[in-house]
Amino acid sequence: MNLSGSTIAALVATLAVGALVALQPPVNAELGRRTGDLSAAFFSVSVSFLILGLIFLLFGDPGSLSRIRDVPLVYLSGGVYGAIFVGVSLVTVRYLGAGATVAALVSAQLVVAAVLDQLGVLGLEQIALSPIRAVGIAALVFGTVLVSLR
Repeated sequence: MNLSGSTIAALVATLAVGALVALQPPVNAELGRRTGDLSAAFFSVSVSFLILGLIFLLFGDPGSLSRIRDVPLVYLSGGVYGAIFVGVSLVTVRYLGAGATVAALVSAQLVVAAVLDQLGVLGLEQIALSPIRAVGIAALVFGTVLVSLR
C-alpha cells in the first residue's frame, strides 16, 4: 500500500466512519423498539437521504443525474444493499449484541471484498488473494467467532 498523505487521510476517514457504523445498529434497534422496526429503518434511511441530498445540492452537480439512465443496473443497486443492512442489523443487534453484529458484518464484508478483488469485477482492479491476505481474512473470521461467544 502506498502511504501517501491521501492514502493516510482515506484510511483515517474510513476508520472514523467504521466507528459510526458500529453505532448504527444499536441506535436503530432502540429506535425500532420505541417506534417499530420498519419505522426505524425508514427513518434512518430517510435521514441519510436528506443529508446526502442537501450535500449533493450544495456541492454536487445535479445535471449528472441525467447520466444514470446509461449506467448498468448492477451499479444502481447500492441503495438496496444499504436498506437491507439497516433493516437486518437493527434486528440482529438485539440478539447478537453490538460487538458480534459488527464483527459478523465486517467479516462478511471482507470475505466478499476479497472475492471481488480476486475477480477484479465491478470496476475494481484485480488484486490476488495472497497467502498473507488469506491468513488475515481467516484471523478476522476466527475473531468473529470469539467475539460472538458469550
